[in-house]
Amino acid sequence: MGIDKLSHSNLILIGMPAVGKSTLGVLLAKRVGFAFIDTDLLIQTGEGKNLQRIIRERGSEGFCDLEANYVQRLSTKRTVIATGGSVVYRPQAMTHLAELGTIIFLDIQLAPLSQRLKQLDDRGVIQMPGQSIAQLYTDRRPLYRKYARITVDCSHCTPDEALNKLMDALQKNGGRKTETE
Repeated sequence: MGIDKLSHSNLILIGMPAVGKSTLGVLLAKRVGFAFIDTDLLIQTGEGKNLQRIIRERGSEGFCDLEANYVQRLSTKRTVIATGGSVVYRPQAMTHLAELGTIIFLDIQLAPLSQRLKQLDDRGVIQMPGQSIAQLYTDRRPLYRKYARITVDCSHCTPDEALNKLMDALQKNGGRKTETE
């Protein structure tokens, strides 16, 4: 399944906060001529509040339910969808995303992630009280790997380098699970 075979489908980006889902999503959408949706922005716009406030008001479980509701209402074609990092906590949301298109895990090693994520609370990230970045990473990474058809390592990449790796993976994919170094 090269990129030409995806003309009727969507490309869904999952991964840790600060890995570059939104940045890479915009670049990818421009490169392949697709629309772009950021589900975090969709939620903020729909609720009229920033993510931090929604999480504070609803709690982690309430936010994850709300996020899943927004994701399950998506009905698009030819769109790059950048998801919130917590979307993997709701299997029904992930099942819907898999039906919409190809799920791509933008992976990152813990050290560069920690450098990018100085303060989790400022980003509207779902986490348990006192949970460290390392604990959040350990909790989520197996879920991202479980749902991804394609995995692209973005650990030490500029956005352009990550985009090139992603385009190579899409060209080579052929419908199989693939990982890039």
